[in-house]
Amino acid sequence: MTTVRTAVFPVAGFGTRFLPATKAMPKVLLPIVDRPLIQYAVDEAVAAGIENLVFVTGRGNSALEDYFDVNFELQQTLKDRGKDDVAAELDQLRHAPGQVTYVRQIDPLGLGHAVWCARNVIGDEPFAVLLADELIVTDKPDLSTMLEVHATYGGNVVLVDEVADDETDKYGIITPGASLNGAIAVDDIVEKPARGTAPSKLAVIGRYILDPSIMRVLESTETGSGGEIQLTDALLASIGTMPFHAVLSTGERFDCGSKTGFVDATIRTALGRDDMRDDVQRTINRLARDDS
Repeated sequence: MTTVRTAVFPVAGFGTRFLPATKAMPKVLLPIVDRPLIQYAVDEAVAAGIENLVFVTGRGNSALEDYFDVNFELQQTLKDRGKDDVAAELDQLRHAPGQVTYVRQIDPLGLGHAVWCARNVIGDEPFAVLLADELIVTDKPDLSTMLEVHATYGGNVVLVDEVADDETDKYGIITPGASLNGAIAVDDIVEKPARGTAPSKLAVIGRYILDPSIMRVLESTETGSGGEIQLTDALLASIGTMPFHAVLSTGERFDCGSKTGFVDATIRTALGRDDMRDDVQRTINRLARDDS
């Protein structure tokens, strides 16, 4: 079984729900406390053993490239001012030469199209896809568990979470089959089913391990929901041709594609930090008293 060495991060979206903040910067650079969303996803991938990082960008995403680049002037200024600890933290963002690749998605045709844009970088190896909108807080990255399942079965692996009945129309929903040692067989998958028609409450939540053959499927996949090329449609076409499993997330998930989820993630992250917990908790308590 070929080891999964590469992760793709689709980051070309306009972030319209966060305008005007995203007018001049990518949504994935919006900070959860003091680290941008994309950093959490990258940290998750690296912690799981991923070696190569591929960012599928769009127009106006140069700030993302600058973020993962080295700012020698800033770091020297910090050192000159005695802020060596901050300079060292910035130095940790540095990746090895050739470890980071940027691919441009010229036409905004959806997640499936964004993944397909990375085809020449991926080649014939399985790869991971991480959506930075989904922030998952857990001791062991769910991606690590997904990699273990892939090492056993191969094929495609998705991460799922149980959602409320009235939220199934917002996600790709799987029809689960047999479950063994944390691997749930996927018998079917449907993108954003109408309320009351979902085959389960297990929603795909932005972490994928994909067989490279999916690139050929995406190349011939027609536009689907929302006039976009849906990754779900390509996954559906692969059922029966190769193993397809899901892993149930063990983490606390925040949908940072929504404003409420973004705020929730910020509060949860702040409360998890020793340097902020007490002050933030006092603010929450004060606001709660004021509202009562």
